[in-house]
Amino acid sequence: MSEITADHSYLLRSAAELELTEARRQKAEKTKSLGSPIQLTGNAIDIQIRGNYAWIAESAHVAKKIDLETGRTLQVYRGHHAPVTCLAFYDRIPNSGDEKLLITGSWDKTIKIWDTNTKGLISTTAAHDDFVKTLLVVPSVKLLVSSSSDKIVKFWDLTDILEKPPQPAGSVSAHSRPVECIAGIANADGSVTLFTADTMGVLKVWKLEREGGPRPRWRSTLQDTLNHHRTRITEIIYDTASSDETVQVVPYQPESSDQKPIPPLTHPLPVRAILPLALSDLEEPYIVTGYGDVIRLYDVSTPSEPEVLGEIDAHWHDVTALRLWIQKSRTDDGRTRIEPWIISTSLDGTIRRWRFSELHDSKPDNPAGQSKATIIAPTPQPSGNAKDQVEITEEEERELAELMEED
Repeated sequence: MSEITADHSYLLRSAAELELTEARRQKAEKTKSLGSPIQLTGNAIDIQIRGNYAWIAESAHVAKKIDLETGRTLQVYRGHHAPVTCLAFYDRIPNSGDEKLLITGSWDKTIKIWDTNTKGLISTTAAHDDFVKTLLVVPSVKLLVSSSSDKIVKFWDLTDILEKPPQPAGSVSAHSRPVECIAGIANADGSVTLFTADTMGVLKVWKLEREGGPRPRWRSTLQDTLNHHRTRITEIIYDTASSDETVQVVPYQPESSDQKPIPPLTHPLPVRAILPLALSDLEEPYIVTGYGDVIRLYDVSTPSEPEVLGEIDAHWHDVTALRLWIQKSRTDDGRTRIEPWIISTSLDGTIRRWRFSELHDSKPDNPAGQSKATIIAPTPQPSGNAKDQVEITEEEERELAELMEED
């Protein structure tokens, strides 16, 4: 006689999923007008602000230029065959600062370069053996750095980029996990200080030096390995955000051995996004963080005693990026009006705009009403008209969840 047993774990999981779906539906209704949302077809995986425009890498296989004042999409770059994960800019005229060339990376393992004047595709490079995760341009030395789920960081020479694709110029393969984010800066002697961070919370510091010869190459020397986080590092801006619920502010290099360490900014949920305003055009001693679906503002004017100034329950799904927008407009009498905004993106498929003064004056109990932040598995959700949707495969859907969720 056969025996039929119930899978209680499956039933419990289904009940939990139903509960989260209902909570998300209620939260979506509650927050539908907060932050003047710009609804996207997919999810913004990366975003850069240039003037009054947002440039986004979208899960719907495209990159876009969006007017932040009107919310209108001005340009769409189609050509990738999988979600676009990252973007960067490079000068069309070398050293001019025009940033007329758009560089995109994708799950399709390629890097593409586009002319933003014409939207024309200039080149496609088969860059990695797995998803391209992030891009960094160091314009003064014509260097492009890419990282990938294949655990490799690659260097590309951007000389004569209008005539030929980026040329391989070296790599590092010291990480044992996918390299999630990178940051770097050119030094006065022509070398580059490069930071690379992976999904195990390991951050490595490199010195890159250009070698001579007909084909430029970059020699990498490991300077340091930092283990400040216990899980995935999600962003580096000479600060780091991590899925271990902390933001670490670490002087590098410390001015002295007895320098008092800066305490981590601890959050109740994984931190996916940071915006240190002291390193921005605003140059104010604040750090904006995104954890769960909440945006929080810290005053770090006294680094050893950070203070939470404000908090907004901003989205109905995880915040994935935070950027500063300095809006410039003309008044009726011809004067230039400047106003700082915080731009947030989320797995709820929106870009939202927040006046800095609103966030500064908000309270941790949330002016829109108290709501507990919830981590929900980041599966892409349909939005807008069905005919506008871009289908992604089951594998891509699973990988997008892995890309964005906490370890």
